[in-house]
Amino acid sequence: MKNTKNDVILIPTDFSEVCQNAIDHGGSVAHIMKYRVVLLHVINKDTDKFLDDENLSDDAISEKLEKIAAEASKKYDVQVEFLVKKGDLFDNIKEASLTVGAKLIILGTHGKVGFQKITGSYVLKVIGITNIPTVIVQKRKYTEGYENIVFPITASTQDRQKVTWAINIAKLFDATIHMIPKFESGKFYKNRIMSITKQIKNLFDEYNVKYVDKVSSPTEGNYSKQVLDYAIANDAELIMTMVNKDKGLFFSSWDEKLIYNTAQIPVICINPVDTKKTTWVGY
Repeated sequence: MKNTKNDVILIPTDFSEVCQNAIDHGGSVAHIMKYRVVLLHVINKDTDKFLDDENLSDDAISEKLEKIAAEASKKYDVQVEFLVKKGDLFDNIKEASLTVGAKLIILGTHGKVGFQKITGSYVLKVIGITNIPTVIVQKRKYTEGYENIVFPITASTQDRQKVTWAINIAKLFDATIHMIPKFESGKFYKNRIMSITKQIKNLFDEYNVKYVDKVSSPTEGNYSKQVLDYAIANDAELIMTMVNKDKGLFFSSWDEKLIYNTAQIPVICINPVDTKKTTWVGY
């Protein structure tokens, strides 16, 4: 990925432990991708209450962010900036992502002691309001890049949109992509998945991406469990999934199981783009 002024990773923070983990994760990734990092804190009623309780001014937030940015910049040898916004958390994250031209968002979840407690449905909403790939991290630390990336494949043609990011990440980190086509008994969906998988393999071959093909089994439990069990067994540092905006709160139940996986493996959620308007690599 060629470095440009818009090669930015946006990291919202509520100053919780898990958001610090997101900053560490983002700093490590930014160093390898040659991106810059922008930290964001949105001052809202949660922040106001904290400031009132501690008898602090709004300037304390900027000072805190400045210190965190300086530490991350020195530790990961990347450019780190920060923004402070006031108002609605989700509107400001969306606005900031557009303002800085973010190409990636890294979001910490299950923070319990931060000002804003970005957890649960908050995370799903942040992912759903942007069209920017978002990496969800939990408390488990991953700061050494990606060596093994799990790539579930379903009958949805949107899965092919993950290929561009999979190729770029794999090339940057010299990673192996572990494809897991979903087992389907019906002839139509079985043939469709086989066709999609074959096209993805062809692209991986074309771009010299290392990959493994592991077909899910009809006898080893539900699909999300098989994906997670495989990711754990193969020490995966990243799982790729799509945001399905046709289903309820943008996610299917198995997507949510992946995002909030108990192994705390980071998950990158790719927002689908209308394929009628966008040309993707090889499609």
